Amino acid sequence: MTSQVRIYRQAKTAMQSGRGNTRRWVAEFEPESRRELEPLMGWTSSQDTRGQVRLYFDSEAEAVAFAQRNGFMYTQETPHERRVRPKAYADNFRYDRVLRWTH
Repeated sequence: MTSQVRIYRQAKTAMQSGRGNTRRWVAEFEPESRRELEPLMGWTSSQDTRGQVRLYFDSEAEAVAFAQRNGFMYTQETPHERRVRPKAYADNFRYDRVLRWTH
């Protein structure tokens, strides 16, 4: 049975304003078995140990080559590029604004 791998680029975390760790590509194995609830302690467990593995790559091509070399089926998720709109503080006080400026 061949494993399914998901290849994607990590998104920026909501706890940071910077864009650190967003340039690396991640290969993550899809779960092959369901998680079960352990009755005594209430922990969740699974027989699938690949669910704990994340592999990091510097480029998308490296991640795809890894999956092909090892015979894994893979899906690629293309990242959404961030659109930066230039802004200036002085635009808040322009005299030709469409809307009124209020607090």
